[in-house]
Parts: sequence; structure tokens; C-alpha cells
Amino acid sequence: MAEVLLSARQLTKRFGGLAAVNDVTLDLWRDRIHAVIGPNGAGKSTLTNLLSGDLRPTAGQVQLGSRDVTGWSPEKISRAGLGRSYQKTNIFLPFTVWENVRLAAQSRLPQAARWLRLAASVGEVNTRAERALELAGLQPRREAIAGTISHGEQRQLEIAMTLATQPQVLLLDEPLAGMGTVEAERMVELLLRLKKDHAMLLVEHDMDAVFALADHLTVMVNGQVIASGTPQEVRADAGVQSAYLGEEEAHG
Repeated sequence: MAEVLLSARQLTKRFGGLAAVNDVTLDLWRDRIHAVIGPNGAGKSTLTNLLSGDLRPTAGQVQLGSRDVTGWSPEKISRAGLGRSYQKTNIFLPFTVWENVRLAAQSRLPQAARWLRLAASVGEVNTRAERALELAGLQPRREAIAGTISHGEQRQLEIAMTLATQPQVLLLDEPLAGMGTVEAERMVELLLRLKKDHAMLLVEHDMDAVFALADHLTVMVNGQVIASGTPQEVRADAGVQSAYLGEEEAHG
């Protein structure tokens, strides 16, 4: 059953006189992918940073599940059930794929357990890591050194590490950036697999992927939402066509 897992209300972030995000309201639902698009400088990454706690809002509210998490630290929000990936891949390059995912799973242990027991001996850690590897489609690459796998596999690994922390909400900042066609198709398949059990916010410039994935689409320009609705509604919006998509892309 669909449920709202994260809500933002009138979210605003000002840097001096500049409103990088201005009065943005949105809901993220389980089993739905909510894509945010817009030109460079539109405020997409700033919005993601506000939702994850990497930035504190100037005004507005963020609610994760039943809790008001406005102003919480990124670590506290993460532990409450939010996971995110970044534009720049954030993995441990000298470690194996398995070690990367296991370390992410280990981060959810109580502090005392980290001191008293080796991560490899903790069954719960290994179970989480195995499940995350399987979900991300990386089991055949588990012993590969992270620095030697392809760019697309590294992006899959970052998502696997996020999954190992058992989030309910995923914030994905340009997960298809820099990928070739085959890798992009693999990532689209992965996100569709994850959709059933998560609410997802997707910031992405690959418009083919956006329209293949998104259940709901929000368009931002200069920090403000200029349209929000189904992909079909947004694609047909005259204001969106002139401000961002362009006539040819909107009808192509």
C-alpha cells in the first residue's frame, strides 16, 4: 500500500540574498520514483542536501516517516532511514566490493559492538551485506577491487552500500552520470527493482531515463518549482517546454 515516507513543506535555503531553493513542497511515496529535473543551477542538488541534512534549511520542514527531522545531522537522518548517493562516487577504492558493502552494513551496529566484535563475525552484518549485493546485482563481482571495476559498477556499488544501511528513502543524485548505454540500462533496471520497497528521489539529466523511471516529475528553475505532476503532464506543459525541455524534446 502506497504511503508517504518523506515530506518537505515550503523548504527554503538562502545564501545571502540568493534563494537557491525557494518554497519547495513535495512528498516521496513508497513504490514511486519522484524525479527532479531542471537546468544547471536550478537548485536540485541543494534540495537533495536539504532533505539529507547536509544543509540546514533557512525555512520550511522535512518529515521522515512520523518524525520531524528538520535540522538533524546527516548521520542522524541516515540512521532514521534515509540513504543517498552523491554526484561523485563515494567508495573505498582499495577495498573489495564485498568489503565496501560490509563496512556500510557495519556502520549500523551499536557503537559497543564495533569495539567488542569483528564485523566479519557478526551474522547480521553479513546478512545485510549479502542482501545489498544481491539487490544491486554485484554478487559476481564481490571479490573485485573497487578501484578496478567499471564506472557503472562503481555506481552500483555505491547504491549497494546505501542499501546495506537499510534505508526506506533513497535520494539519488545523478546515478547515471557518465554511463554508456549498456551501463545506463543496467542502472535503470536496478532502480526499478528497488522501487517496490523504497521511496526514491531521483535527480538526473538523462531525460530518456527520467521518463522511463519517474512516476512523478518536478521541474525546478532558479530554485523554484515551475511544474509538478506525471511525466506526461509535465512534458505537455508549455512553461516547461519553453523554460527547459524545448519544443523538440518535449514532443520527440
